Amino acid sequence: MSQNSLNILVLYYSQHGGTLNIARQIARGIDSVNGCEAVLRTVPKVSAVCEAVEHDIPAEGAPYARAEDLQRCAGLALGSPTRFGNMAAAVKYFLDGTIAQWLSGELIGKPACVFTSTASLHGGQESTLLSMMLPLLHHGMVISGVPFSEAALSHTQSGGTPYGASHVSGSESRPELSRDEQQIAFAQGRRLAELALKLA
Repeated sequence: MSQNSLNILVLYYSQHGGTLNIARQIARGIDSVNGCEAVLRTVPKVSAVCEAVEHDIPAEGAPYARAEDLQRCAGLALGSPTRFGNMAAAVKYFLDGTIAQWLSGELIGKPACVFTSTASLHGGQESTLLSMMLPLLHHGMVISGVPFSEAALSHTQSGGTPYGASHVSGSESRPELSRDEQQIAFAQGRRLAELALKLA
């Protein structure tokens, strides 16, 4: 990481790879902006029983997010698969643990965006994105969507909303993004980085 670059945190949870692939495209968009650098982080699964089931360091993929990642970031892209029109429990659990950051106001004035992945086209993408915005608004973050000046938003036949990038994986949980989904996610990352530079 460059000493002078703004770190933009791309924080996600993914089970089948769709949300991860959006995170990677958003990170590419962030990295395309001079002076900004994406930092990919994930969150561990939440167990239904009262015992730890995850190692402190994941076997593969991005490291788990820590409070310091939020403190150091100049912006945040938050992603989750859809669970009954809402964010996954693992993402909600992580956000519920950010009381110290809320009390200190660490995230006030920083830009943020959200992204999601669903199995079905009408599987609750927009309500999931809205549910992820709520805690970010409580943190005082500046929420950014995807404007319709992004051409892919007007003709996508799969994922992509003005509320944030999205992916439709189908009943087979295909993680590969469509061309439109890639373009929308890249544009969202670029927009987030540009806003972070303006607000820094």
